[in-house]
Amino acid sequence: MDAHTLHRDAVVVDTHNDLILLVDHFDQRYQRRHFAEYWLPQLRAGGVDVQVLPIWIEEQFQSEGALRRTLLQVERIHELAAENSGEVAVCLTAADIDAALAANKIALVIALEGAHAIGQDPALIRSMERVGVRVVSMAHYGRTFLADGSGFDDSSRSRLTPQGIEVLKEMERLGIVFDISHLGLGGVEDVLQLATRPFLATHSACLAIHDSHRNLGDEQMKRIAELGGVISVAAAIPHFIDPVNPSAERVVDHIEHMVVTAGVDHVGIGPDFIEDYFQNHFGGWQLIPGHESGFTPAEIERPADLPKITEVMARRGFSEADIKKVLGENVMRVLRQVMGVPGR
Repeated sequence: MDAHTLHRDAVVVDTHNDLILLVDHFDQRYQRRHFAEYWLPQLRAGGVDVQVLPIWIEEQFQSEGALRRTLLQVERIHELAAENSGEVAVCLTAADIDAALAANKIALVIALEGAHAIGQDPALIRSMERVGVRVVSMAHYGRTFLADGSGFDDSSRSRLTPQGIEVLKEMERLGIVFDISHLGLGGVEDVLQLATRPFLATHSACLAIHDSHRNLGDEQMKRIAELGGVISVAAAIPHFIDPVNPSAERVVDHIEHMVVTAGVDHVGIGPDFIEDYFQNHFGGWQLIPGHESGFTPAEIERPADLPKITEVMARRGFSEADIKKVLGENVMRVLRQVMGVPGR
């Protein structure tokens, strides 16, 4: 089977695309057709079948305005599903995803990146579950009431707070998938010790290939795999892949290292498509903490570029079965086990 056909036939799961930020950018300019006119064609061109939609809260809204901002974006995702009901569906369980795919719809999964809306009130994780949130990370680059992000590793390396531990346990009980990406070293260690269910690193890369505080070490990846989790490669972020050569080939270098280290059953795709937002909203990339130097634009820039990853994997001799695992089957296994499935 040629790479193009293989990619089309696979269930492609993208575990991190910040498109809701750009949708909001155009909403504020009374251009509410942006999702239908730009993102839907991009997702279709990239063969994306399941799209995890993280809600990230800008600094000016963190703390005081985070809950309101989060709920408005959650509502907007539900509106997008209603406005484009023939093309997409918000999914709360793996069975919902199966139904969406059977109807040739793109399955949307709502996520929180940083969980700023929870603040210091762990009970609000239950509210997030009720409005449809199914994947949650506890920190971005900085500090929340739940945990520290990797941007604080040089100064604190703190572990999960008591509220963070409570939220982790409640997420496992409710059937919300934990996302370890962005978490600092101490928090990662806590999750690896406390977690009883598989979880995701929705957009990470290999520390052994590129030295970034945002990347995972080999031992961390091995332990994620031991718990049944999946590490998705952040193919669209040069700072994580290789600032000098963030090519599709280099992305597959990370995939190959993950396969050797954690096993082929524990690797996925989470590109972190955010460049279009930065370009439209700021006129260029924002500086990323710990990555202030220059970089080359990523070859995997938008969803339509995703087939390039399949092409490289096929050319390097990955089997069809293993390519399908990386493109989506591995993440689907975690979603089937955890998403919307109450734990003990």
